[in-house]
Amino acid sequence: MSNDVRGCRFCGHPLEHTMLDLGLSPLCQSIVSRDDLNRGQMFYPLRAFVCDQCWLIQVHELVSGEEIYSHYAYFSSYSDSWLKHARDYCDMITERLGLSEKDQVIEIASNDGYLLKNFKAANIPALGIEPAANVAQVAIEDGIDCVVEFFGVATAKKLVAQGTQADLLLGNNVIGHVPDLNDFVAGMKILLAPNGTITIEIPHAINLIEGRQFDTIYQEHYSYFLLTAMRRVMRRHGLELFDVDEIGTHGGSLRYYARHAEESGREIAPIVDQIEQREIDAGLTNLDTYHDYARVVMETKWNLLEFLIRARREGKQVVGYGAPGKASTLLNYCGIREDLIRYTVDRNEMKQNTFMVGTSIPIHAPDMISETKPDYIVILPWNLKEEIMQQLDHVREWGAKFVIPIPELMVL
Repeated sequence: MSNDVRGCRFCGHPLEHTMLDLGLSPLCQSIVSRDDLNRGQMFYPLRAFVCDQCWLIQVHELVSGEEIYSHYAYFSSYSDSWLKHARDYCDMITERLGLSEKDQVIEIASNDGYLLKNFKAANIPALGIEPAANVAQVAIEDGIDCVVEFFGVATAKKLVAQGTQADLLLGNNVIGHVPDLNDFVAGMKILLAPNGTITIEIPHAINLIEGRQFDTIYQEHYSYFLLTAMRRVMRRHGLELFDVDEIGTHGGSLRYYARHAEESGREIAPIVDQIEQREIDAGLTNLDTYHDYARVVMETKWNLLEFLIRARREGKQVVGYGAPGKASTLLNYCGIREDLIRYTVDRNEMKQNTFMVGTSIPIHAPDMISETKPDYIVILPWNLKEEIMQQLDHVREWGAKFVIPIPELMVL
């Protein structure tokens, strides 16, 4: 329990309930070069609150979105399974909505164009909105039209004034990264064509609690959504959730479908109410559930540290795979440094030959694993464990084992 004078990002109610205090943590997508190792790094309080009025889980905005996202180190195209997910989504939504060259698709936070290129290949007009200029440039070079700015009411009004509205307006894993939630959703309302459809993908916060996915909490990720909260946010801004898909990405996500609330002719699918009831039955509209969470997370931390310390005492070499944002939270909260995990690797060339922020664990290219032949490989992007274990199947030749830290320690 903790009192805080600041109000909820959505409803403004005073935030009085701390769900989890992860101590001090740096910005998770920061890149630390060798020259930066002897310089100070900024750490910020990382505390997750829950609003007892709208049930939005959130962290405070201690660093502006402009500072975080104007230049970003995350590129979607480095995950094969994520690229397949994007292709499957495009095929599905094109068929479901009957999209053609007459329709306009707009993606908010379009990253490097990994998804929109599928619509472009099908001759469906596609426009990206992406604030990180370095990432957007990759999409532009691939022929994707892109507006390089942060999305909100101002951007939406500008596009509408230019004659652009979205028949399909989509945002995958972006709404949780938005400091001004109400401005963002109000902008979606403006940009959506009269008979248009919104799809939003975001990890389902029920898994954050039940799956101990505390490493998905970081400063860049401002909000964590139950369907209960998402429905209230949409309704406040004249939008209505009418369907939802349960999908396996990011440890279990929901794909929300929304339309203008004043639009008639589409019923609300029963699954919307069913998932909301599931959240209620799981105790996620009861503060006691959140008060118990910190103890569960601490057990996860202890179990991982006990394994790493034992392995090192036995003379085993332990390394990591991946340098995602969630790894920063996990490693900094657990106090894991190079003495416990010798190095990690990542396919993103932008991260190679740098160091994990806060912990200074070196990041190498994946070839380093074959060169050093470690005994254990900790899969830090645990949500991609099947893909990664398949990529690294050759490590079985020297008897290496995989370690999955979340939701509970597994050695495979």
